[in-house]
Amino acid sequence: MKAGKLILTLLVLVVAFGGGLWIGKQQSTTIIAARDEGGSYGGGFRSAEPDARAATARRGGGTVHQVRDGEAIQDAINAAEPGDTIRIFPGTYRETVYIDKDAISLIGVIEQGRWPTLEGEKRLNDAILYSGNDIVVENLKITNYKGNGIMGQAGNNFELRNNLIIDTGVYGIFPQLGQNGIVEDNVVSGIEDAAIYVGMSDNIHVAGNEVFDSVAGIEIENSRHAIVENNYVHHNTGGILAFITPGLPIKTTRDVIIRNNFIVDNNTPNFGAPGSTVAGIPAGTGVLIMAADEVVIEGNIIRDHQTAGILVVDHGNASNITADPDADPAPDRIAILDNLMLNNGYDTIDEVRALMLATMTRGTPDIVRAGEVRDSCIRNRHRYTTVGLGSFTDCAFANTDNIDSYLLPEPVPPRKIDPSEQGKLTYLGICTGCHSYKGILIGPPVEMIQAMYKDDPEGLAAYIANPVKKRPTFPEMPPQDYLDPEVRLAVAEYLLTVGN
Repeated sequence: MKAGKLILTLLVLVVAFGGGLWIGKQQSTTIIAARDEGGSYGGGFRSAEPDARAATARRGGGTVHQVRDGEAIQDAINAAEPGDTIRIFPGTYRETVYIDKDAISLIGVIEQGRWPTLEGEKRLNDAILYSGNDIVVENLKITNYKGNGIMGQAGNNFELRNNLIIDTGVYGIFPQLGQNGIVEDNVVSGIEDAAIYVGMSDNIHVAGNEVFDSVAGIEIENSRHAIVENNYVHHNTGGILAFITPGLPIKTTRDVIIRNNFIVDNNTPNFGAPGSTVAGIPAGTGVLIMAADEVVIEGNIIRDHQTAGILVVDHGNASNITADPDADPAPDRIAILDNLMLNNGYDTIDEVRALMLATMTRGTPDIVRAGEVRDSCIRNRHRYTTVGLGSFTDCAFANTDNIDSYLLPEPVPPRKIDPSEQGKLTYLGICTGCHSYKGILIGPPVEMIQAMYKDDPEGLAAYIANPVKKRPTFPEMPPQDYLDPEVRLAVAEYLLTVGN
C-alpha cells in the first residue's frame, strides 16, 4: 500500500454483508432521470427569510480611518470604535493585525492595479486575526506569512472577500468557531494545508473563489450548514473536502451543499505536514467526503483527476486518522446528483484498483466508495464509472434549486463571555485550529501536551506566550502573546483538564 493514501484492506473486499459484498454489488438496471424530474432537495437548514445574505451587512455609519504606506494598520484599529471603517491605501505593511472589537471593516483601496499588501517576510506568523463579530476584510494582498492569512477566532457575521492570498503557511482563509459568514471572490494559492478552511462553524457561504497550488482547496471540517458553490478549484492535491476530524470538541459535519464548482486537475503531489490529516489525501482527488453526513454534490464539473473524481470514505479507510468514540465514523445520507465528470481515475491508486478488481469494475473510476456509507443515493448512475456504490439508491430529488443560502436572517448577537468560560472559548476558537485530542492536525495532540505540562498550567501559559520549537516533526508554534496573561493562564488550565 502507498503511504499517506487511503487505506483499503483486502479484508474489506471479501466480507459478506446482507448476502452481498460489503461494498455492494453494481446495479445493472439503467434509470435515466431528467434534469427537473423529482423536484428539489427537501432537507437542509431553512432560513426564515428568502434572502438572508444581507444579514451580515447590516451595519451603521461610523468614522473612516485612512492608513497609508509607512503607517501601521494596527494603530488605526486601536483607535477605531465599533462601526468604523479602516481604508488601507497601496503600500507594504509588515505587521500582524489583531481585531478584538466588533463591527470593524478593513477595506483595501486598489489604485491602478496597486494593492495594499500585508507582507510577512517569512518571519511573521499571521496576517490578520479577528475575534470580534461583524468583521469585514476586503481588497487586501497577503503574502509570505508562516501560519495564516486571515484567521477568525470565534467571530460571527464575517465577510471575507476580494482578497489575494499567496503563500501564507498553514491556512489561507480560516474562520474557526464562527457562525453566519461569507467567504467569497478570493484568490488563494500556495498553502500547506487548506487554502480555505472552515473549522467548527455554522451557516457559512463559500462562493466565487479561486484556490490552487495548495494541499486542500476548500475544506469544510466539523461544521454544519455550509454551501460551497461557483468556485474554481484546480491544481491542489485534493479539491473540495467535507470532513469529520476526530478528537475535536465538535463531532459532526453535516448539511453541506457542494454545487456548480469547476473542480479541475487537482493532482499536485501532497506536501502537507507529515502525519497530519491532509497528508493522507491522495493526489488526484476531486471531491473527498470523509465521515460527513447529509452532503449533496450537484452540478459540478469534475475532471482530470488521476485517483477519482469523488471519494466517499469512512474513518476506517482513511490515513492519519485516530479513533474517536464520540464521532460517527461513517458518512450518512450522501446525495450525488447530476455532475459532469470527465477523465477521472486514469492513474488511480493501488487500493482503488483492488476495489475495482473485487467488484469486476472496468474503466477509470469517477466515483469510489470505501467502507461503510449509510442511506445514500446517486442520480443517473449510468453516466459514471462507479466503484462500491451498489448500496446507493436512486435519489428521489433532482436539485437544490430551492435553497439559496444557509446564512441567517438576522446577525448573530455579540458573544457574552462569562469569565469562567474564557479558557474554554479561547481553546475552541484558537487551540483547536491546530490541535486535536489524539490525532495530528498541525501541532502535537492535546493529550501529549497534557502529559508534558501536567499540574503546571503556569509553565504552559508561559510557553503559549513565547514558544520555542521542541519537536522536529512539528512546525514551530506561533507566539500567542497578544492574549492577556489572564487569558493565557485560563486556556492553559482548561487545556490540561479537557477530554476528548
